[in-house]
Amino acid sequence: MTRVGLSICLALAGSVVTAAQPANVRVIGPRSFVASADDLAAMPRTKLTTTVRDQSVVYEGVSIRELLTRAGVPVGEAFRGRDLAQAVIVTGADGYRIVFGIAEFDPAFTDRVAILADQKDGKPLTANEAPFQLVLTGEKRPARWVRQVVSIEIQSLAESKRAFTLLARTP
Repeated sequence: MTRVGLSICLALAGSVVTAAQPANVRVIGPRSFVASADDLAAMPRTKLTTTVRDQSVVYEGVSIRELLTRAGVPVGEAFRGRDLAQAVIVTGADGYRIVFGIAEFDPAFTDRVAILADQKDGKPLTANEAPFQLVLTGEKRPARWVRQVVSIEIQSLAESKRAFTLLARTP
């Protein structure tokens, strides 16, 4: 097979992976919902510029804070006490899971910006990132950036046994 033929095969394989990924994300919390790509496109958009492999990149998507608010998580001064004893678990299609303290997404606690991106440099995400990728500012390395996000779960640490059980099952 020639290099051109191999390149075409790889490009087609990448588009199949993208097509196989459902273009929606489950947000599980006090008011759970499923957001499609169209739903996310209609929500307030956030752009952030960050550096990836020494290259400046502009990501665009919906802020995680916006999704948490729509899921019933209080914001700002109303966000206190037991609300702070929650975790956010972001899961990719491959089962990769990352856990955050919920205050990491509240502007009253941090200047960090976190978005569920669907565009990179004005174009749809690549096949290995799409349909959605968690992108955060202020990270020294992107190990907590979850690709192909399928769910965002708000988990009370009062139910910590359940949360630790969920995390223990992570491959």
